[in-house]
Amino acid sequence: MTASFDEVHNRSLTDPEGFWSEAAEELSWSRRWDSVLERCDVPSGYRWFAGGRLNTCYNCLDVHVENGRGDQAALIYDSPVTDTTRRFSFRELRDEVATFAGALAAQGVGRGDRVVVYMPMIPEAPIAMLACARLGAVHSVVFGGFAAPELAVRIDDAQPKAIVTASCGIEGQRVIPYKPLLDEAIRLATHKPSTCFVLQRPQETASLVEGRDLDWSEAIAGVEPHDCVDVEATDPLYILYTSGTTGEPKGVVRDNGGHAVALKWTMRNIYGVEPGETYWAASDVGWVVGHSYIVYAPLLNGNTTILYEGKPVGTPDAGAFWRVIEQHRVSAMFTAPTAFRAIKREDPNGELLSRNDLSEFRTLFLAGERCDPATLEWARDKLGVPVIDHWWQTETGWAICANCIGIEMLPVKAGSAGRPAPGWDIRAVDEETKEVARNETGALVAKLPLPPGTFPTLWNADRRFVETYLTQYPGYYKTADAGHVDADGYVHIMARTDDIINVAAHRLSTGEMEEVLAAHPDVAECAVVGVADDLKGEVPVGFMVLKAGVARETGGIVSEVVSAVREKIGPIACFRQAAIVERLPKTRSGKILRGTIKKIADGEEYKVPATIDDPAILDEITAALRGIGYPG
Repeated sequence: MTASFDEVHNRSLTDPEGFWSEAAEELSWSRRWDSVLERCDVPSGYRWFAGGRLNTCYNCLDVHVENGRGDQAALIYDSPVTDTTRRFSFRELRDEVATFAGALAAQGVGRGDRVVVYMPMIPEAPIAMLACARLGAVHSVVFGGFAAPELAVRIDDAQPKAIVTASCGIEGQRVIPYKPLLDEAIRLATHKPSTCFVLQRPQETASLVEGRDLDWSEAIAGVEPHDCVDVEATDPLYILYTSGTTGEPKGVVRDNGGHAVALKWTMRNIYGVEPGETYWAASDVGWVVGHSYIVYAPLLNGNTTILYEGKPVGTPDAGAFWRVIEQHRVSAMFTAPTAFRAIKREDPNGELLSRNDLSEFRTLFLAGERCDPATLEWARDKLGVPVIDHWWQTETGWAICANCIGIEMLPVKAGSAGRPAPGWDIRAVDEETKEVARNETGALVAKLPLPPGTFPTLWNADRRFVETYLTQYPGYYKTADAGHVDADGYVHIMARTDDIINVAAHRLSTGEMEEVLAAHPDVAECAVVGVADDLKGEVPVGFMVLKAGVARETGGIVSEVVSAVREKIGPIACFRQAAIVERLPKTRSGKILRGTIKKIADGEEYKVPATIDDPAILDEITAALRGIGYPG
């Protein structure tokens, strides 16, 4: 008899050692762990699978070759910007990875050494990541094209022995040379890597620094493929930098053992995909989604994974996703809500869907930022499959909340990220860490210990780890997200805690207001931020991008959304102003830069975020704010 979701979740909290021990049996270990969960004197206070030894790359590639999946496609590279498609079987990918691991080892890279990977969305990026894992080296992937000063900060923090890069990336029609950015970053950095591997792409030839830079093709010629190196389960697999409130990046550390156990478990239990099926995470390897669900989780589970070098619109049109799903027989897809907002804006009636056969497509998962109900419902109606919003963070590495369709398909509630996933105990609390009533907004926290696959600390910053995540709410992990838990146990993420605004002593969620704006039939996407007000402290201001083809007078649309907020949230919201803009400022991963918008509105100095997709958008936002009287 199949266990219900409630039964599985309850067991994960009452018997975490037994629960995760069973999940760990699905992997290949060279040495079994001494304890599943060990309480010890480390920053997080515990370790998963201490004493165990394994190799993540072996579990991603070699084990499948040895078990008869060698000829199955492991990785499909689909690049509409270069009109290229390449398939790698598990055997071919293993051999490519082993060869590049040999090239790294020939330059002195070994267990525990760091390697920065500064690459576009090409096969050599996951090959470099897996090669590091094969050696027991620690990779730190930095989004390709990241600004030189930001890259320099990461080089100084990680202190890599080697850097792996490409001559260029391609963004739509633009070729972006990477090597000048890397050279400048190394010039700015105090730490100097001994070796840089440079993959020369046809679109751009990079100049090489003699004595430091190696051409990728020449570096792998004739090298001896390297075997997998066993590491401790608690050894770091990678460092991934995420933005910090101080402006300094935080290096999230992911260990080998807990990471592999949790991610392999999620593929069947959360995403409902079986080995051999094709899974597509339309993200970038520079972000946590790319680490977890382009590279590691699908390969650990024996799935075919897709590496897509393109956009949801413009490469060539808003039907790009449907072409990929049909061509590669995708069973489940994972992307950000902003991608579907872009598609909805360009093709609001879903007319481009009719060009493709999506009969094998079963489920769409959304994450990365809060998904407004209007976008979820549009995607569900057009695709005719379950659309599941779920919640997770760079720090957690996998879903905190989800509809775990591999266990039991629960009802989907638009506006909710689902119920806490097995291993997660989520509470909404007040400033004194007291649980608030159901449906009341509070700070969302996770009871310790966190499940495997999350993060044990920050790189070279144990104290900062404790102060940032574990101090404010003793016994809990501070997510820095705010929301509520409803009567059915579903978690609703309404905003980051700094997006809860205080209007005349009333705490209000900008996310709730965004729901109202997004429900307007002419609005493709929106953002609401709280701006300073002499009388009320803060007042909300909305920004709306309209759907393609909307030709109405914009004043009428603004009046309608103002009335809608007043009706659904109440006059207490003091929502009176909104601006129509062509675009919203976003990070390259699609997150709206609400904090930057607020600083512009408040007339404060701001730094152009290194992750911004297009800095010119900030000028448009500034002009729009001036049009409605900000800064005041």
